[in-house]
Amino acid sequence: MERFLPPAPIPKPLVIITPLVESHIQAAIYCSKKHGMQIRVRSGGHDYEGLSYISYQAPFVMVDLVNFQSVNIDVENSTAWVQAGATIGQLYYTIAKKSPTLGFSAGVCPTVGVGGHFSGGGYGMMSRTYGIAVDNIIDARLIDVNGRILDRKSMGEDLFWAIRGGGGASFGVIIAWHIKLVQVPKNVTVFTVNRTLEQNATKIVHKWQYVSEKIDEKLLLRIFLGKANSSQDGKETVQASFVSLYLGGADTLLPLMQQSFPELGLVRSDCIEMSWIDSILYFAGVSGEPLDILLNRTSLATYSGSYFKGKSDYVTEPISEAGLESIWRTVLEYPEDIEMQFSPYGGRLSEISESATPFPHRAGTLYSIHYAVAWTQAGKSALSRNMRAIRRFYSFMTPYVTKNPRSAYLNYRDLDLGVNNKGNTTSYEQASIWGLKYYGINFKRLVHVKTKVDPGNFFRNEQSIPTL
Repeated sequence: MERFLPPAPIPKPLVIITPLVESHIQAAIYCSKKHGMQIRVRSGGHDYEGLSYISYQAPFVMVDLVNFQSVNIDVENSTAWVQAGATIGQLYYTIAKKSPTLGFSAGVCPTVGVGGHFSGGGYGMMSRTYGIAVDNIIDARLIDVNGRILDRKSMGEDLFWAIRGGGGASFGVIIAWHIKLVQVPKNVTVFTVNRTLEQNATKIVHKWQYVSEKIDEKLLLRIFLGKANSSQDGKETVQASFVSLYLGGADTLLPLMQQSFPELGLVRSDCIEMSWIDSILYFAGVSGEPLDILLNRTSLATYSGSYFKGKSDYVTEPISEAGLESIWRTVLEYPEDIEMQFSPYGGRLSEISESATPFPHRAGTLYSIHYAVAWTQAGKSALSRNMRAIRRFYSFMTPYVTKNPRSAYLNYRDLDLGVNNKGNTTSYEQASIWGLKYYGINFKRLVHVKTKVDPGNFFRNEQSIPTL
């Protein structure tokens, strides 16, 4: 991401290692420990704050898992082994080549590396049906601080629990995941319905808050919110784009929507039936491209070619219509383009205990909010202006979101929430400032696991789990 490129005052790695075999990773760990160097592990390089490839504590070594990309599908048992350096696009592509009725529940952007994405949670368009990625992981291979290669049995259930949502980089180098594939119908239905404020968007979004978490779990109704040109005199307005996946046909979806959410006004012509793998292209914004575009590791990133800052929140109580109107006014007041994405929870997500994995956002969560600001202008003043804008907007949203703690999603990494001290001196209390936001009641257990498996805190970064 351009935010971290020169002239940004961020140290570069002393060495970049691209291991070909597992023993190369073991050697990198031994050597880095011996010479007092930090390690950063990069599986896809999608970390919002760049922590997989930069460090604010030089010198450091980057271990880039670009050569660890194999995906082995076992159709008979509906499982797969996927190496940490593969992208979710590569995983989806390989599954689809093997079976038209198998898929996996993970994120939307195909260029994200599975090593980090899975270890942070892995929310996506099938999460209400099948849970997130971590809910479908059955084994893993990890190299620990002593260079041992461990699987679920040899690492033990505590460590296996920790890496499924607690971030893998705090505990070792994850080299592969064993995942349970999920059933998808031959055809799914997608739609994108846009409504501006003049088209009653406020009332529709307000109702959505009461519907999206309770509706049939085969349906995920997501909303993208941002500025658009109004039909009235070309003024700016706010537009809500309802972007959805239904695991079934349009003939079943339409009566379901008419019964549960008639306010949206979905009609047959809005609905497009396609295969599950084509829906991956649809949500990535590359419909109609050949499937092998999913093998491209670089050009599909939503904010590719621009500077970007993201933040996140969770909502447990619906926001009133007056509250929504206040939010729209604020969006329109900002000269910067701040976008929001409301992602519904409920369904399978709510059925799993908040302590089953470190990912705590379960029953009682209505939806998550993702905030983004992207800009193309280089230079410090544009950077400062946009960063200040999204931080101010985040502050403005305080009354509408979770409190004590104000929750956040690890995969939308945000160093504004707090960072560890340089060196090895971060206390549990200090790390709790950001740790409770990501992990809730699970943070304490993560710290205990970390203390047990990496007592010297070798695997650390600006937001790694501390030791006691």
